[in-house]
Amino acid sequence: MELVSGKLFGFILILTRLGAFFATVPVFSWQVLSVQTRTAIAIVLSLFFSALVPNSFTGELPLLYGILLLAQEAVYGLCLGLVAYCLFTVVQQAGRFSERQMGLTMANILDPFSGEQGQPLGMLLEILFILLLFSTDGHHLLLKILSRSFDRYPLGSIPEIGLLTESVILAGSHMFLLALQMAAPILAAFLLLMVVLAFMAKVAPETNVLFLSLPLRVGMGLLLVGFFIPYLNAYLQQFAAWLNKLLPI
Repeated sequence: MELVSGKLFGFILILTRLGAFFATVPVFSWQVLSVQTRTAIAIVLSLFFSALVPNSFTGELPLLYGILLLAQEAVYGLCLGLVAYCLFTVVQQAGRFSERQMGLTMANILDPFSGEQGQPLGMLLEILFILLLFSTDGHHLLLKILSRSFDRYPLGSIPEIGLLTESVILAGSHMFLLALQMAAPILAAFLLLMVVLAFMAKVAPETNVLFLSLPLRVGMGLLLVGFFIPYLNAYLQQFAAWLNKLLPI
């Protein structure tokens, strides 16, 4: 009876870590997946990991100690999910940088996945990146991360709060850095366009440069984004490398 109770508690700990991870990482946290579907995925994966992860709990535990262990597993899952979320958001942030240069900051639409207001270009790039991720079996990387987390942080281990916090902060800073690097060619092209328009305003003052710049900025932005889309596959490989580098596992 104690063995069954210990196995059940180990399963609940694994489910807590996976549930916290899925609550923050994109795709699994999207509202397009029903609560029943997400719950079923978490339970099936928890059953799978419970058969592989060593479990040292063989008896009944005090209630307060059990709640503390559950909180520790939730911390692990949230931190891992936040790091993955920051790297997922790089493509969307790069699209938003481009949208600001195109003058589309007010073009907000409802994101059907998250249920929040979003910008169309960034949302399009994020969807394309997610499709590439699934087409190349990149989602298996998330399962490998969870598997490695149980090797690095066994069930019941005390969280290294400093290391986990540092990983989340580094992921957030690298998110903006990678987004700027990804959008740098587009930003440079828009800077050149602004210089050309400023020169035109000096040469031909009667020209309505503001009216002329609007379609030029949108057209050039869409053209540059079209050239940019094939390079999402290259970022997919960089995404895996940064996950292995930033995650404290």
